Amino acid sequence: MPVQPVRLFGDPVLRTSAAEVTTFDAELRRLVADLTDTMHDEGGAGLAAPQLGVGLRVFTYDCDGFTGHLVNPTWEAVGDEEQFGPEGCLSIPGLAWDCRRHLHVVAHGCDMYGEPVTIEGSEILARCIQHEVDHLDGVLFVDRLDAETRKQAMAEIRSAEWFGAPPVVKVSPHPLFGKVR
Repeated sequence: MPVQPVRLFGDPVLRTSAAEVTTFDAELRRLVADLTDTMHDEGGAGLAAPQLGVGLRVFTYDCDGFTGHLVNPTWEAVGDEEQFGPEGCLSIPGLAWDCRRHLHVVAHGCDMYGEPVTIEGSEILARCIQHEVDHLDGVLFVDRLDAETRKQAMAEIRSAEWFGAPPVVKVSPHPLFGKVR
């Protein structure tokens, strides 16, 4: 499957809530493959469909020895423990800040065939699940930073070489590309 360009901070698709997947077909399986290939090519722990310009509730992950995807995910915290540590994003390349997340979570959703899936994760996998579901809700991890760190983050983002550059757009053979809802 082809690797796709990742949408960068400032692209409106990253601030738009993604739509529920209602059709589990070859197009969805192709999207999951494109997400997985792009995530691996970029060296990420996870990647959500809006980061490729597709407004559907799908993400892939590869961290803590677990690899997979979730369609129409929801998650809930398991216990009250939190973690505070570095977090980055393929849509904010080269930058990371300490972010507070739940330490243990359980996520529910479906696989690309519509079969139910449950994932329990701690530490990095828990952080990844929360981060990717945020993408599906139009939330970026910088929104989760404390006020002072967020101010610093925004200054670093605005001074990044990639900030404000025209988006990399190519004609994709993927039928779901451009279907931002």
